[in-house]
Amino acid sequence: MRKKLVFTAMLAAGGLAVSLLAADPAMAAEEGHALPWGDFAWRVVNIVVFVAILWHFVGKLCVNYFRGRRQGIRDGIDDLTARREKAQENLAEIEKRIANLEEEREAILAESKAQAEALKEDIIAKARVQAEQIVAMARVSAESEAQSMLQQMRATIADELIDATQKHLEKSLNKSKHEKLIENSLKKVVLQ
Repeated sequence: MRKKLVFTAMLAAGGLAVSLLAADPAMAAEEGHALPWGDFAWRVVNIVVFVAILWHFVGKLCVNYFRGRRQGIRDGIDDLTARREKAQENLAEIEKRIANLEEEREAILAESKAQAEALKEDIIAKARVQAEQIVAMARVSAESEAQSMLQQMRATIADELIDATQKHLEKSLNKSKHEKLIENSLKKVVLQ
């Protein structure tokens, strides 16, 4: 197909060259001059050779340039198509995430509430254990202090009772009663 196109282009260029060259001798013939066919043939051959050389060196470059350009355009279109498809996928994913945003927010809130509730229950449980330990320690301390105070009070009462009894006995007993009491005590101890 390309060769036909090239051949057609060469024929068109040759035809154009021939018609241009033929115009000058036709004008010269009207004025009464004879047509120089030898000069005309050399001009046609010169143009054909020039076009062939030009096509040989520049034609391949032009064809390669346009092929490369065509391939570059195809690659660009393919790249743009791929990028557009990827952008549409990204858009669909973002729209899906936006649609699920409310559900994600609700899930995050529910999870946060559950964690906060678990943390609250843990803190309350630890506080109860500590309160029970403090109450138990306070009971032990209070009982210990009560026992200590009770012993101290008994010792104080015993000391006061002994002092009071001693004073009472000293007042109520005279020497004769004292001796009589000692004798009665000794008799009971010896008799028993």
